[in-house]
Amino acid sequence: MLKRTESAIKREEILYSFFDHVKNSGGTLFINGDLFDFYFEYQDVIPKVYAPFYYQIQKLRESGVKVHYVLGNHDFWVMDFINDYLFDEVYENDLKIDIAEKTFYITHGDGYLSWDRSYRVLKRFIRSRLFIWFYRSLHPRIGYAFGRWVSKKGEHYKHSDEYNKRIADEMQKQAKPFFDGGCDYFISGHYHQAKELKDENGKMLILGDWLSFFTYGKFDGQDLTLNHWSKNEND
Repeated sequence: MLKRTESAIKREEILYSFFDHVKNSGGTLFINGDLFDFYFEYQDVIPKVYAPFYYQIQKLRESGVKVHYVLGNHDFWVMDFINDYLFDEVYENDLKIDIAEKTFYITHGDGYLSWDRSYRVLKRFIRSRLFIWFYRSLHPRIGYAFGRWVSKKGEHYKHSDEYNKRIADEMQKQAKPFFDGGCDYFISGHYHQAKELKDENGKMLILGDWLSFFTYGKFDGQDLTLNHWSKNEND
């Protein structure tokens, strides 16, 4: 059974304080994947452990904030509750969007690394109709027990500075064709490092996470910057 741990509750409180800031400032919020540690929606079952979060999203939307959700590798398997009820827009794939005369390319980022060939094969399989049909045939208690077990296998996100730099350099290479094609900004999540890197034709953000960094990207109508919520003047 999914449970809210004490550390998770503290992180949620920090996240909800950020949501309050977004409500007060207005605008649009894009959530770039892996919002949940593991999320799999069944026809008639949604995980109750996330009920406080559902409520917070509803409050955001009621305040007039549009909330968009780009699915990640931990939470791709959604149905009508996420798609039609909870969020304004949900994206299964990467998103290219124009805002205030700037072009954004937003991707969760998994599978972009040139050496991730085996992961790209796995990704296609676990997102296939056959796999999803099979998994939904399992009882939710079994499905969530297995999902949590797999998720815990990847909980250790600490990498060496050298490896993090290798990832950042690779993502800059991956972003360059988008900049050359007219995008002003390339935004990625997934890699558990917070980076703001400039290209001659644009800027790339690797957003970090809300496990330890508490970072977010902010577009003020003129420029996109990476911010740390714990250091925000409104925190």
